[in-house]
Amino acid sequence: MMYRFHLIMAIIAILGMFAACGQQNNGEHMQEEQQTTDEPVTGDSLVVIETTKGTIKIELFMEQAPGHSDNFKKLVRDGFYNGTTFHRVIPGFVAQGGDPNSRSEDRSLHGRGGPGYTIPAEIGINHKRGYIAAARLGDQVNPERESSGSQFYICLADLPNLDGAYTVFGRVYDGMDVVDQIAEVETDGNDNPVERVEMTNVTLMPKD
Repeated sequence: MMYRFHLIMAIIAILGMFAACGQQNNGEHMQEEQQTTDEPVTGDSLVVIETTKGTIKIELFMEQAPGHSDNFKKLVRDGFYNGTTFHRVIPGFVAQGGDPNSRSEDRSLHGRGGPGYTIPAEIGINHKRGYIAAARLGDQVNPERESSGSQFYICLADLPNLDGAYTVFGRVYDGMDVVDQIAEVETDGNDNPVERVEMTNVTLMPKD
């Protein structure tokens, strides 16, 4: 009788272990599904950046980063980017621009300007080659990770080390070859191109 009792208890314990494993596996599967990021949703228009190296067309992630997308389009409509430069170029990393100070001949001012406001973070999309993200001040002075009102960078490679820290709000739709040309320019000790890479005219156009 005692043998049968121990046998039944052993069977119950084994069944309980299998049930627990099944629940753990289901939980892990659900967690993986929650972490999956959908393909970014883009709008029906493109930002066209005419530069001294050629033309770059950008599509914005209207659903995942609506605040950044709307702000970027507003600045484009206002002509804010016309005459600014890509003031920071690091091969294999980023090409950064959008600073109104970059219109100045005083290169010490480049990288320090903006429209006078920041944008709440909309972090969620990972950094891939050709993706566009907002620059910002560091965590020590900016714990909310709010973005610069105008400065942005184009990823020259996949940059997983930046994932989860900066807001990605668009990607190059056409003209990555132009971005690669910008990445090859000679720069000074501050990664500022020796020869100005200017955004001569930035506009919006309907997407085909």
